[in-house]
Amino acid sequence: MPSVMGLLEERERAARQHVEALQAELREAEAVWERFVIARETVGEVLAESHGHVDVPVAVSDEPAVPVAAAGPGSVVPVWRDGLAAAVLAPDYRRIMEILTRAVWRRAMDCRQLAAGLGLQPVPAKVEGVRSKAKRLAARGWLAEERPGMFSVVAGRVGGS
Repeated sequence: MPSVMGLLEERERAARQHVEALQAELREAEAVWERFVIARETVGEVLAESHGHVDVPVAVSDEPAVPVAAAGPGSVVPVWRDGLAAAVLAPDYRRIMEILTRAVWRRAMDCRQLAAGLGLQPVPAKVEGVRSKAKRLAARGWLAEERPGMFSVVAGRVGGS
């Protein structure tokens, strides 16, 4: 007759193998999902570029005016540089910047908190949309991603001036 501990160890081993198989399947599914997110963002950027934007000059100190595409639905987030104000961002991106600017003691916020601050339900589809926008802002220098999924405003990139 097998021991109770032996039976428990056998079941634990089987459960661990099942968990490892599920984790591998999850990693594969996340990789596929990530490729779709990237493809959607890329297509959105290409379509936004092809719809012709109105150029808005932005003066930077004594340098000549630099044309910057006006914000609009589906617009591309410009790379941050000195003198570039949050006003050039599309409304959704400006709202994310405002929420993080008003964050208590400028602490980093996760995407669920940002979604709630935007008045969105904290459901995966809405949170993912906010995550995508925050990642885009971080990739272009507007935000800092302190830890994966935790965003804060980079010093000097606050406000509308």
